[in-house]
Amino acid sequence: MKEIFVEIITPSKSVFKGKVISITVPGALGNFQVLFNHAPILSSLEIGRIKIEDEKGEKIEFATGGGTVEVIDNKVLVLADSAEAADEIDLERAKNSYKRAKERLASRGKGDIDMIRAELSLQRAMNRMKIVRD
Repeated sequence: MKEIFVEIITPSKSVFKGKVISITVPGALGNFQVLFNHAPILSSLEIGRIKIEDEKGEKIEFATGGGTVEVIDNKVLVLADSAEAADEIDLERAKNSYKRAKERLASRGKGDIDMIRAELSLQRAMNRMKIVRD
């Protein structure tokens, strides 16, 4: 099977680098899959799940907090705000983040709460919990 080269980078580390059969990312207009000889594309990423099928056919998943993806000449570069492998996610930490975000959103109009930031925090926590549970 034809392979593509994928690299996933966050501001703090390189998360994944290698040959894969496919990668599916949460694009701004919905999930899309990249296979060998995909047309060039540049897209923003949303909070969601990155799915990879590696060259051995094994499935690898990451929770992402958004970013950008570039596809050109069978190379995929994901510049992610955050990316965590499913087996590296701390479920208790995600649950605590979810609880804090819900509390912030419930206090709407009280104090100096950044509602957009609280909503994004809630979405990231829910995404992490979903990926761990799936």
